[in-house]
Amino acid sequence: MEFLKKLGIKEKNFGSCTGTKWNETTDQGELKIYSPATGEFIACVYQASEKDLEKLIKTSQEAFQYWRTIPAPKRGEIVRQMGNRFRLYKKELGSLVSFEMGKSLQEGMGEVQEMIDICDFVVGQSRQLYGFTMQSERPMHRMYDQYHPLGIVCTISAFNFPVAVWSWNAMLAAVCGDVNLWKPSSKTPLSAIACQNIIQEVLVENNLPEGIFTLVVGKGSTIGEKILNDNRIPLVSVTGSTKVGRHASEVVAKRFGRTILELGGNNAIIMTPDADLKMAMPAVVFGAVGTAGQRCTTTRRLIVHESIYEKVKESLVKAYSGLKIGNPLDEKNHVGPLVDKSAVEDFKNALKQVVEEGGKVIFGGQVLEGTEYKSGSYVMPAIVEAKNHYKIVQEETFAPILYLIKYSGDVKNAIELQNGVAQGLSSAIFTNNMREAELFLSSEGSDCGIANVNIGTSGAEIGGAFGGEKETGGGRESGSDAWKVYMRRQTNTINYGTKLPLAQGIKFEI
Repeated sequence: MEFLKKLGIKEKNFGSCTGTKWNETTDQGELKIYSPATGEFIACVYQASEKDLEKLIKTSQEAFQYWRTIPAPKRGEIVRQMGNRFRLYKKELGSLVSFEMGKSLQEGMGEVQEMIDICDFVVGQSRQLYGFTMQSERPMHRMYDQYHPLGIVCTISAFNFPVAVWSWNAMLAAVCGDVNLWKPSSKTPLSAIACQNIIQEVLVENNLPEGIFTLVVGKGSTIGEKILNDNRIPLVSVTGSTKVGRHASEVVAKRFGRTILELGGNNAIIMTPDADLKMAMPAVVFGAVGTAGQRCTTTRRLIVHESIYEKVKESLVKAYSGLKIGNPLDEKNHVGPLVDKSAVEDFKNALKQVVEEGGKVIFGGQVLEGTEYKSGSYVMPAIVEAKNHYKIVQEETFAPILYLIKYSGDVKNAIELQNGVAQGLSSAIFTNNMREAELFLSSEGSDCGIANVNIGTSGAEIGGAFGGEKETGGGRESGSDAWKVYMRRQTNTINYGTKLPLAQGIKFEI
């Protein structure tokens, strides 16, 4: 395909890069990448070795010594150029994301737009790495806080957002003075290689040293574990399942490193009797079936008041009946495939379990067959009547299953159901009742990191900090003051007088 050629994707690609130079290791096994859209072979990637990783880390350490001395606005200028380069390749990169991962072309293009947006955001942030001053209790003393770069920041990204989440971390870390190591998902390494090819143009044009932006494609059991255990990497950002995040957190914490954890979501939308159903339905459907249910912010539970339950159910079934499912590169289609056949099995098993627990599938649930669906990864999104306490409802199934849950009484009962899961990423309420909306946003309301009123759970903007609570991990990325996690905080006190008074009035004379 032409977009592969423009992005520098070859039939066989190396899996590690120091910035502009690719390590030519070929003896660690190949990843053969097939498109979930068509089932066709795309390309191979040679996995990196532990020796390659060691080279990347040493190169990154050297680069950090230089990069941290560059003024932050100058670092922002490099990111600005990268954002402009992503603009030039938006169509090609969006097409690759769609073809390799399976999300619709609109969503693939939207993901690249997120990269461009975060670059724009970060350019401004490069002039706003603020500290603040404090009043000292000692005369002729000044106190202030400032922030310094950490060193090597490693981003371990997931398949469902193969490029955007990396950019959230890497671009912010870069203006903070950190250098970046990227370990992408082994399911979607080609998108990462394409990004490396794009940014290396900027690195070369600006005569920057190797090691500022590096890439490693390798096995989690070897390369991944080495990263988690390496004291030279002070911060590891992990996007993935709760199980993966728990392991990473424990390993990194043992060496007193830092983690940013963006883990599982079990997101709910509450619909009260005062909801605007016409406005709510598109949000529910997009939230539930967008990216074929493979977003961490996917709407997995719809909690509906009993007085409007039947009307909502009827509207949902009608909306789902109009979904167009097929090749994600065809912009007329709403829903593409799941990422692979393993994900299809998870989908089937979850539906089987929910029925065994007492749930009822009222729409969808089939694995689609036929010429158009020959990859075997296409399914019909499912709507299931269920109870919040079902074991499978308490879990996150990375597939397009929407659990329809009824509540009675006031909105407090709905909020209790919403909060009654282990995860705490995104949440939403549809209501025109100001009191219900404000309660939902109060300390008595949603316990999630993201809480929305009259918009869905999915599609967060980069200007706000992204992340969640409980088993979602507590991490924050992207906007607001998320930049602070990529830096070390230092409190400074300056005595500009001629005496040495001690704090707390302590007397010490010699």
